[in-house]
Amino acid sequence: MTSLARPRMIHARAPGKLNVFLKVGALLDDGYHDVATAYQAVSLYEDIRAYPADDFSVAFSGSIDTSGLALDGSNLAIKAAQLLARVSGFRGGVRLEVDKNVPVAGGMGGGSADAAATLLACDTLWGTDLGREELISLAAQLGADVPFALMGGTAVGTGRGDQLSPALAKGQFHWVLVLADFGMSTPTVYSELDRHRERHALDIYPAERVPSVDAPVLHALRAGDPAMLAEVMHNDLQAPALHLESRLGQVLELGEENGALAGMVSGSGPTVAFLAPDADGALDLQVALSAARHRVIRATGPVHGARIISD
Repeated sequence: MTSLARPRMIHARAPGKLNVFLKVGALLDDGYHDVATAYQAVSLYEDIRAYPADDFSVAFSGSIDTSGLALDGSNLAIKAAQLLARVSGFRGGVRLEVDKNVPVAGGMGGGSADAAATLLACDTLWGTDLGREELISLAAQLGADVPFALMGGTAVGTGRGDQLSPALAKGQFHWVLVLADFGMSTPTVYSELDRHRERHALDIYPAERVPSVDAPVLHALRAGDPAMLAEVMHNDLQAPALHLESRLGQVLELGEENGALAGMVSGSGPTVAFLAPDADGALDLQVALSAARHRVIRATGPVHGARIISD
């Protein structure tokens, strides 16, 4: 192959994420909310292989049930490829093969990871060479979590979650994730949050219009101290998620009874994330939760964002 020839296939990988802290602002006039979140990329990955093609297509495999995923232009990976083609002026297409390992509709940003990996893979496959900053700008047009899937590591997200600032994080955190056999709609959970706030208007503080991440969260991440982080983990979407799906509360109780430092619904759910004290504690917790017939996986964070893999 000469140096001018295009590659036959590009393999890109992007991680899922956890929101170790998520504060949701007041409902705005446009029907959306600003958020303040501390993201951590974790060692569950979406692998995208991009092949030259005349049109745009996507196929799925992997450890996750993908039977309900769209294969047409509404799929976020295809949207990412088409956006890059439109912006760069590229006239061809791409065939995407996705090895999927991040839960679908699980609050861990699997679709966003697909989009991030697709942007990176197609940029390399097509030789468009837009650069990381421009890809992050395109990612923000696709969804709030897509820029973080490109960035990875640990970061603070504000606005809709797409205004990112890298955060220092020392060491490695050990997570045990309980995967549900059902999904939850993010817009439905946000709507339930608005109703929850209306029902309890006299009992809770009004939501901030411009929320921020609490300083102790950043201190805990910087210290690499799981016990410290366990004390300050928070998710405004947990209460509405539990109201919609009471089964999640039972999972939280079981994990905390079996050695978790803390448990939390991940994002809008239904994945439940438990923070373990160390690798041994994570293994013990995985065994206990698996014995209760839950589907459980271990992950660590932080990990790198989207990158090209040499096959």
